[in-house]
Amino acid sequence: MTTQYWLVKSEPESYSWDTFVKDGQASWDGVRNFAARNHLRSMKTGDRVLFYASVTGKAVQGIAEVSKTSYPDPTAEEGDWSSVELKPIKPLKKPVTLEQMKGEPALSKMTLFRQGRLSVTPVTKEEFTVITNLGKG
Repeated sequence: MTTQYWLVKSEPESYSWDTFVKDGQASWDGVRNFAARNHLRSMKTGDRVLFYASVTGKAVQGIAEVSKTSYPDPTAEEGDWSSVELKPIKPLKKPVTLEQMKGEPALSKMTLFRQGRLSVTPVTKEEFTVITNLGKG
């Protein structure tokens, strides 16, 4: 099975990296966009995930892993929505800002830049490597 790579966004005021680490895992639920939902459904156990703080901070803060594949979103009162379980792996030594990513030629085609409103986006292995290397400080 080939590892896939993803980026998930969270508003730090709603759910921060520190809270995620303290919790030890989280149900990634509440996603109400069809494209993002389909990305959640494509996630497999062991896939790597970049945790991105949106709105304030605007930076990748850490690496997570999919620990449980797609299941019906328990927060959905209607509709066909999905969630996955994520667990934190490690923080980046230095958060990688949106500005840094936009200034990196190897990241110029990231879905994050083309579909900025999506809360769950695919990332290539190369993009994942560039971002995690930038985060080493």
